[in-house]
Amino acid sequence: MSRVSLLSDLLSSIGARSWFSGDEAPPSVEVPEIAALCHRLVSSRGEATGVRMAADIINGVRALSDKGIKRFCHMLAEEFSPDPADLAEAASAYAADPSLINLSRLQEIAEPPRQELFRRLNLAPGGTAELVKLRERFLPVVRADPERLGPVDSDLKHLFQSWFNRGFLMLRPIDWNTPASILEKIIQYEAVHAIGNWDELRQRLAPTDRRCFAFFHPSIPDDPLIFVEVALTDEIPTSIASVLDPERPTITAEAAQTAVFYSISNCHKGLASVSFGSFLIKQVAEDLKEHFPNLKTFVTLSPVPGFAAWVEALPKDFRERLAPAEKRAIEIVGVRDWQADPSAVDEIRAGILSLAARYFLRAKRGDGQPQDPVARFHLGNGAMLNRIMHLGDPSARGLKQAHGLMVNYLYDLPRVEQRHEAYAADGEVAASRAVTSLLPGRSGHTLKDVA
Repeated sequence: MSRVSLLSDLLSSIGARSWFSGDEAPPSVEVPEIAALCHRLVSSRGEATGVRMAADIINGVRALSDKGIKRFCHMLAEEFSPDPADLAEAASAYAADPSLINLSRLQEIAEPPRQELFRRLNLAPGGTAELVKLRERFLPVVRADPERLGPVDSDLKHLFQSWFNRGFLMLRPIDWNTPASILEKIIQYEAVHAIGNWDELRQRLAPTDRRCFAFFHPSIPDDPLIFVEVALTDEIPTSIASVLDPERPTITAEAAQTAVFYSISNCHKGLASVSFGSFLIKQVAEDLKEHFPNLKTFVTLSPVPGFAAWVEALPKDFRERLAPAEKRAIEIVGVRDWQADPSAVDEIRAGILSLAARYFLRAKRGDGQPQDPVARFHLGNGAMLNRIMHLGDPSARGLKQAHGLMVNYLYDLPRVEQRHEAYAADGEVAASRAVTSLLPGRSGHTLKDVA
């Protein structure tokens, strides 16, 4: 019996268990043996045999160490890329005769064989979840050698963008009656405002003025992909503390006029850059509006994760041209526990809000996009920068990331698509008068390329 057959029998006896199941890892195998199975899988014709081999490969890859994953990724780049000679020949044939036959041949040759490998691995029980976890393990390796390994990640991301498109996603409400296995994952995946225990989770799900929604995929039905937490309020809150306060007075959903999206968490690192957050917010807003016509305003209560780092990195010559209130604000935030001093909190207000307006409206990356990642997300979805809130988040994390700032992005449903198009086409940042008025009147400086 061949070494490949022996390996296949060994791995098959373990069963196709999922990373997400929590089962023990299978025995260790070597990358060359897994590579041999991969080649055999891509060339196989029998569906039943292919499913078994896919499960075998997944079990073998799951057992690899981090060094083994690195070798496996390199193997995919070296052995499952298009053949340069065949590609050159097909390209030359198409250049000489751009017929449909030659075009089809060129497309077939240009597609990396690893895409077909990933598609066949997806046939294994739990294959979709396993590939998501595999990409999570690939990402640090790819970041270390993007030129060589970037195409491997691009192929997986390309397939995920098809497999996780909006047409396949299921929107489900999360409440206190949701199965405990899913509620545990909500606690685990919460990425914005940590949930410390079951009592804190209940405070976010059980009250009449709280809602939570998540996207699920049919292939991973018990594990959310992304979820959003919503507070139904009578007005736009000015701080996250007022939203999370367990002693706050509750209202009925029918009495609320504002829906506040205060936490959005992506659940799987392996789905990085596969965007479905925009669909989630818009669909939840539409569904809430349909069920509660009394809701008039849809806003976020968002962190500003890049602001403090941006202020810290401002060049010395630019700092010298800042307004006096802005200079003073920078001095104050350098003092330990400034947020505990009421006089410092008042003194800093004008300067820190002015700096924040510069950050959101003037500071750009080299590609012309806003510096702040949360701003890029919501503005790209068609939201408007509505309000900047001084000391909206005085937690240790909020102070470290943003000197306590939080922001409202307004989702004006009739104008979302118009603003999305304006942002996508021209980089237009939609901002309210309340935000634009914070800019220093004499300032004409542009902070493009200031990190």
